Amino acid sequence: MKRIFIYTLMSCFISGGAAFAQQPWDLQEAKPPVVIRVSPDGNDANSGALDAPFASLVRAQQEVRRHNRTHNVVVELADGVYQLDEPLQFRPQDGGQDGYTVTWRGQEGINPVISGAMSVSEWSLYDEALNIYVADTPKGLNSRQLWINNQMGQRGSVQIERENVSFDESGLILSGEATDILKRVEDAKYLEINGIQLFTNRVSPVADVEGNRLVMQQPAWKNNIWGYDTIPYPPYFDENNINASIFLTNALAFVDDPGEWFIDPEAGKLYVIPPNGGSMDNVQVDLPELSYLVSISGSETTLIRDLSFEGLRFSYTSWLQPSSPDGYANQQSGAFITGETDGYPDEPLKECSWGCPAFETRRNEWSQIPSAVQVSAAERVSFDRNIFAHLGQVALGVGNDANAHASGVGLSTRGVSVTRNVFYDLSGGAIFAGGIQRDAHHPSDPYMANRDVLIQNNRIQKVSQDYQDNSAILSTYFDSAIIIHNDISDAMYDAIDIGWGWGINDVGGNPIYRMKARSHYDHLENLIYDTPTLHRNVTVAYNRIHGVKKFFHDGGAIYNLSGSEGTRIFENYISNIGDRIAIYLDEGSKGITVRNNVVEDASVWLNVNAVRSAAPLRVTYDNVAINNWFNKGEDNGGWVVGAGDNQMIDNHSVRGDRWPKDAVRVMEAAGIEASAGPVEYGEVR
Repeated sequence: MKRIFIYTLMSCFISGGAAFAQQPWDLQEAKPPVVIRVSPDGNDANSGALDAPFASLVRAQQEVRRHNRTHNVVVELADGVYQLDEPLQFRPQDGGQDGYTVTWRGQEGINPVISGAMSVSEWSLYDEALNIYVADTPKGLNSRQLWINNQMGQRGSVQIERENVSFDESGLILSGEATDILKRVEDAKYLEINGIQLFTNRVSPVADVEGNRLVMQQPAWKNNIWGYDTIPYPPYFDENNINASIFLTNALAFVDDPGEWFIDPEAGKLYVIPPNGGSMDNVQVDLPELSYLVSISGSETTLIRDLSFEGLRFSYTSWLQPSSPDGYANQQSGAFITGETDGYPDEPLKECSWGCPAFETRRNEWSQIPSAVQVSAAERVSFDRNIFAHLGQVALGVGNDANAHASGVGLSTRGVSVTRNVFYDLSGGAIFAGGIQRDAHHPSDPYMANRDVLIQNNRIQKVSQDYQDNSAILSTYFDSAIIIHNDISDAMYDAIDIGWGWGINDVGGNPIYRMKARSHYDHLENLIYDTPTLHRNVTVAYNRIHGVKKFFHDGGAIYNLSGSEGTRIFENYISNIGDRIAIYLDEGSKGITVRNNVVEDASVWLNVNAVRSAAPLRVTYDNVAINNWFNKGEDNGGWVVGAGDNQMIDNHSVRGDRWPKDAVRVMEAAGIEASAGPVEYGEVR
């Protein structure tokens, strides 16, 4: 044995150390991978070989576990649709073991579809005058989304004017034309209120109709009429401001335009008006049956590791929380309140129309939207060249709070990469990374910390169509989030939001919440921390952002909330956002550098919320904006030129389209890199 060791060591030196430097994973890569094949035309009794593929993804998953301790494993999906009976669950035993890797991929050049929907057919004419067709569906199956010829249909909806609505603790009282609208509804058991305010989009189900009164389900209504930016009291509105709209939705009586639909889950009936007139012959209808598609999660002690997904398409889900008695009491960017609150005010419309002490007890307990594909307690999980399309919520969630994960385990991600994917036609945002509760910003166990997420070269388009408050990309409490070279367009709210917490969880807390009327720290559960949060070292750079903020005035195309040491926002190109804010450093922002960005045709190119009304209290400070270009609009907030709390240095106003060459360089380099290859939505099937 001694001789063998000496010989091996000498060989290392003779070969320049190559043998000595070779690591176990080098040897593993030299070993040919085990390839397992799946096809919709396969059979689970087969071997999984090229000429004998499995039929189901679950069977392939079982086969992976036989090989992933001794080989790299590749599961290759043939073209077609893989309709799931239930979501796929990936746990630690499904990832690579002992340094090996597991990859699930589509065959070269295609994107096999992992689907959570059933196909609906056998239509009959229900209402000839309105051209409404009806089909049978499984009784009890409900959905908030429907895709018709691969386009998201719209549930029947009617806007009611605020002048015809008054509010109380039990619901809404309608008058004028709104009363006439309500009379059209024969069966109100699925009726909802959808409110769009300054920065929230809220859903509250109706319990009963009593004449001209809508009695609302609880606790949804309670949680939608207190706090900030509520249905009864948005901060401002006028007849031209869409940010204060109220809609009655989800009744068969409101289905009257092509592409609109309604489902009655109790009766098992689906009603649709064909999208282009005519009949339902040859119309493809996909009705989601699943609330999510994939859960990738370790346990509270063991991570899932070394798992990749390449060249797949994830489609057709519906998140049903807003249809429940809790509704969707949205607070900001997909966060919402559920349940009852101790100390809820007796008269919330008077006592808590713009915040109150009881509301502050819940701020660290908000929930997050569960994503269609969920990743938690994971290390080195990657998504490359996939398509996330036609989904009824946020597409991809990385390290969110436990309430947003079917596994019951949240946070705890590191080294997750999301590259060269397409996110298209989504009800919610594209990517939500990080949590918002206490263990997200100050983990009680270091294992819970979210670290190192890469979001690069993704195309994100037509998102947040139902949950319009969702940003396209949200990264909350993450140590090192790198968000670069993405192309983001056609979003209702912000393109990229980073941070959370309004400064209340930062070192020393937010003085406004201690010294003014918000009373956040009067409650023992709301700590004043002496250590920073995990929102730090974030890079937002080289992104091309256009045609976003189509609904909400609040927020910014790129937006930060709370302190973030080492964070940089640079060389992004923002255009075509209209009367909106391009870059916004909101309450509590500290330590952020904004440089070399190009902003074209925005009404406010840069805003900082320094809360000047609270001076001399310091809330938002030590931020620097340097060498940016803009051709329209103004800067706003507590900026100064030169030394000061928030510095504005050498920024350049440009006339028209006379951009200097350095600005042109930024514009041309922004967005998806040429080296990434085509990143496009695939063939519609």
